[in-house]
Amino acid sequence: MQFPPRPSAVPVGPADARARRRRFAAWLLLVGLLLAGGCERRPAPDSAKASVTDAPVPLTAYAGSAACAECHRAAYDLWRQSHHALAERSVVPAQDAPAFRPAREFRDGSFTTRVEWAAAQPVVTTHGLAQTPVAVPVARVLGESPLRQFLVAADGGRWQTLEAAWDPHRAEWFNVFGTEDRRGGEWGHWTGRGMNWNSMCADCHNTALRKNYEPATDSYRSAMAEPGVGCEACHGPASAHVEWRRQHPGSATPDPTLAKLTPAQRLDTCGTCHSRRAELTGRFVPGDAFTDHFALATVDETENYFADGQVREENYEFASFLSSRMHAAGVRCGDCHQPHSAKTLLPGNALCQRCHAGGANGAPVIHPAAHTFHRADSAGSQCVNCHLPQTTFMQRHRRHDHGFTIPDPLLTEELGIPNACNRCHTERDATWARSAAEKWYGAKLARPTRERTRWIAAARRGERSAVPPLLELLRTNATPFWQSVAVRMLEPWVHESAVEEAVRKLAGHTNALVRANAVRALEPLATAGAGPARDAVAARLEDADRSARVAAAWTLRSQLNLESRAGHELRHSLDFQADQPLGQLRWGHFHASRGDLPKALEHFRRAVAWDPNSPPLRRELAVALSQSGDAAGAVAELETAARLDPKEAEFRFLLALAYGEAGRPERVQPELESALQLNPKHARAAYNLGLLLHSRGDRERALTALLQAEAADGQYAQIPYARATVHAELGQREEARTAARRALELRPGWAEAEELIRSLMR
Repeated sequence: MQFPPRPSAVPVGPADARARRRRFAAWLLLVGLLLAGGCERRPAPDSAKASVTDAPVPLTAYAGSAACAECHRAAYDLWRQSHHALAERSVVPAQDAPAFRPAREFRDGSFTTRVEWAAAQPVVTTHGLAQTPVAVPVARVLGESPLRQFLVAADGGRWQTLEAAWDPHRAEWFNVFGTEDRRGGEWGHWTGRGMNWNSMCADCHNTALRKNYEPATDSYRSAMAEPGVGCEACHGPASAHVEWRRQHPGSATPDPTLAKLTPAQRLDTCGTCHSRRAELTGRFVPGDAFTDHFALATVDETENYFADGQVREENYEFASFLSSRMHAAGVRCGDCHQPHSAKTLLPGNALCQRCHAGGANGAPVIHPAAHTFHRADSAGSQCVNCHLPQTTFMQRHRRHDHGFTIPDPLLTEELGIPNACNRCHTERDATWARSAAEKWYGAKLARPTRERTRWIAAARRGERSAVPPLLELLRTNATPFWQSVAVRMLEPWVHESAVEEAVRKLAGHTNALVRANAVRALEPLATAGAGPARDAVAARLEDADRSARVAAAWTLRSQLNLESRAGHELRHSLDFQADQPLGQLRWGHFHASRGDLPKALEHFRRAVAWDPNSPPLRRELAVALSQSGDAAGAVAELETAARLDPKEAEFRFLLALAYGEAGRPERVQPELESALQLNPKHARAAYNLGLLLHSRGDRERALTALLQAEAADGQYAQIPYARATVHAELGQREEARTAARRALELRPGWAEAEELIRSLMR
């Protein structure tokens, strides 16, 4: 039995693939924000010279927000008190002393944390490495309301974010992870990379952040134009403008150094921080396209979002807004939010009624009293409570979902998706909420969005029944966001001709997000060899948008011209991510795909060292060790992965193959059976168990296992072919012919299956 190379020697069927990727993505959720920081690119062993387009704007081009106050006092005063201005700052005794005076202790998970004001500065004594108490002075503050986090200096130019946070409204300390213990040595502990300011926080809490990571020394030289989100974070570097205005006081001539941002550019600027995204450059400047610098996280097979688009994990607002009818109708951030104070322009329903009271801008007319079926002064009569429901993150931060979704208790009953009714009426169940909603709104609830949600949920479960409606969505949905979602959800079936054709067509879509997702969906075909899918991906190497170019470069990385523009951009993005385990993982995959296994192992080992409690990282290292001939090393890594995540069937399956490769055949069958106990739909485990039982002469049990595999994955021709051979050996000729014909349906022209059928006809 052979340990599978990448991709697995036993192709993964849709249901099995979705389950495995969803579980792997659950781990990636922990590092979803790791690409947030900026970076002054430095030469490193894995990098090539950056192209001229990668050169960052020098920090000397920034004048600082105080310079703007000379001419823009009203806007400056609004900004000065905003959460943007206070996003990060130095410790201010008058503001911060109440959190540290008097000294106090509180429980922080299973540990005790002490806070006090000592030697003219705040000090926190908390658990550090190996759970030993560590006293650290606090130097900087992140955020203002509803919570403040604190930064402490560490070795290598690092700043770390404490888990202990201060709630200024309740005047109390709390742990942002609640009762969850983060222990020393873990990625997510306050001393670890998951709580590293340089990589995880700094870019969105400051202006023009340069992360400046040094791979050779694993250290930082981070710098910024200004602490906090200053004027130039949204308007762009302004030194030239300030100088021109000082030289031309009172001039009515337009400043030639300024370029007014379009509504689309302003939205993209907001999106850079108000989104969950992978950063590609560390070079964004207001006026640039979002998709030239970021790869946006959207609704996909992971649990980032619910199937209807509601936020589940910490996704912020941008992607949800792109998914909404409001965005499609032309609404933008500034239509609701004052850009300098960031507060809403009007209170309560008055904001929504600007358009919905009289049908302005094509908005449907809504009379709240008749529409909400709640008292006018109640929470249920507020538009935002139903259509922008709130989710609490970091224990205290309630954020509005900007998808402008419609409450649908029926989807709660069917799919477990939350609805706004039960967010308020927690004492009631979804059946009660559905009954009330159907009484009030009747057939209006049966909206296309409900069906779309069902299709996406079915695709997540690996059900092929989702394919036709998702293809129809690609053809008929005018919202690029949902087209990009459908493209990704169709990836497990991209080998089907109709799906491939539809996805290839969308690789040339006018929307960059759709193009990039189409490229990613085509990867299984594009990496298999020459053909239309590969051609479609290769065409995107010269795409007008960087995110599509980088997606294409990653897909074709095994034979990519590294001196091309796309080659430089891909390696720049990999360099940018190299300070986190996920970045090392990607570098490992890059080198493995290009045949440099020693280099790949170096990166995989570093990823595991940086996050030793991550089972998926150990799985990737195990595969590389197996490919290098170190079967014992692969077994050790998979045993650790299985111990860390004992409910994951995939690790048991791979461990079975590793035992076989390491010359321990007695352990193979028990691990395959364990994998199937954990996940009866694990097609590869059932298939391999069937082959093993057949090799041992247990044909009846082999048939049972192969039927189980075929039920889990009905698209892999090897399974019915194997079953046909077993039926033939048992003298079950009709069953053998039926199974062989099924193999031929799935793989037309397969010579072995044709010969088997001919032999059965004699």
